[in-house]
Amino acid sequence: MYRKIYCAVPFCKNSQIVVKLKMLKSCKLSRKSITLRVRARFISRRVYFFQLKLTIMSEIVYVTEDGLAKMKEELAQLIAVERPNASKAIAEAREKGDLSENAEYDAAKEAQGMLELRITKLQGDIGNARVLDASKIDTSKVSVLSKVKVRNTKLKKDFTYQLVSEKEADLKQLKISVKSPIGAALLGKAKGEKVTVQIPAGAMELEVLDISI
Repeated sequence: MYRKIYCAVPFCKNSQIVVKLKMLKSCKLSRKSITLRVRARFISRRVYFFQLKLTIMSEIVYVTEDGLAKMKEELAQLIAVERPNASKAIAEAREKGDLSENAEYDAAKEAQGMLELRITKLQGDIGNARVLDASKIDTSKVSVLSKVKVRNTKLKKDFTYQLVSEKEADLKQLKISVKSPIGAALLGKAKGEKVTVQIPAGAMELEVLDISI
């Protein structure tokens, strides 16, 4: 999927690097999921205005029916409400004079670019979404949607996590992404197996006690 977007950043030696990192962070994209072609246009002493040709490589997203419904609801909100608001903000900023020295216009254009990127990414995710049927999940090994009871062998404490897609991850509900360090380590493991997970505090060993849906 392709999208041309704009992003204004303070002029400096590493401006092109800054704008790429800014896009990745704001839209929660990985370096592997996008490629960017950047063309800079000098508009003032204050900023460079970057035009980016963005390519998003969509991948299969495994979700629940509820998760897919929430994605569609978010997309509808972005298109019906946020997009018109972004266009209105740009129009209002344009009326305030010289665009080369108009910080409000720069900010509005950048916000619009970020919004369009979110819309494009969400459209790709929905198009590649695969709804999982819980009744067909194999509980002999950990997979997406599995509820996994594990024991921290060092702390001697038990925890139960549910592995879900990145879109549905919610640590407060103990729903962890299959791409998180713990989720990735547990994926495919069977009852009784142990895994070592690297976390900021160091290595953590977990033993799989039970797998259910």
